[in-house]
Amino acid sequence: MENLLWGIWNGITAWPLLIIHLFGAWGRYPIYDLGRDSGWYQFGFLIGAGSPFLGLFGGGMRGSHAGRQRGQYA
Repeated sequence: MENLLWGIWNGITAWPLLIIHLFGAWGRYPIYDLGRDSGWYQFGFLIGAGSPFLGLFGGGMRGSHAGRQRGQYA
């Protein structure tokens, strides 16, 4: 369970760290923790790294669909 939570956390923080790494800063902080490499860590990392995309695409689709059903966008 601990590896899953670390994977989610590292997945969420992977996007800002990737941008920071592109500019050459914070080289001592890895994006992916190889020391915790396990199935649960990888699963959590995928959930965490994909969560911004799931929120943007899923929330936008639900909001427009729900509005059409209520007749708000007629």
